Amino acid sequence: MEFGSGAAVGGIIGFAAKKVAKVLAVIVGLELAVFKFLESRGILSVDWEKLTAGMLKTTEAAASGTPPSWLSTLLSTLSVSAGFTGGFLVGFKKG
Repeated sequence: MEFGSGAAVGGIIGFAAKKVAKVLAVIVGLELAVFKFLESRGILSVDWEKLTAGMLKTTEAAASGTPPSWLSTLLSTLSVSAGFTGGFLVGFKKG
C-alpha cells in the first residue's frame, strides 16, 4: 500500500513539477529578452558577466553530482521513497 500511494503522489508531483518548470523557463526567457530589448534602447544597463557568473556557479553545483542535503534528508525519511521516485519520474515524463 505504501509503495502504491507513494507512486501515485510522486506521479502527481512529477507532472506538476514539469508544468511549473515549463512556465518558469518561459518566464526566464521572456525576462532575458526584455532585458536585451531595454538594453538595446539604452533604457537599462545589464552586466551580463555577473548574470552569467551566477548561472555558471549553479551549473557547476549541478554537475558535481551530489544532491542538496535537504533532498537527501527528505528521501531517507520517507518510507515510500521508491514508489514516490518512480511515480515522480513517470509523472514528469507525462507532463
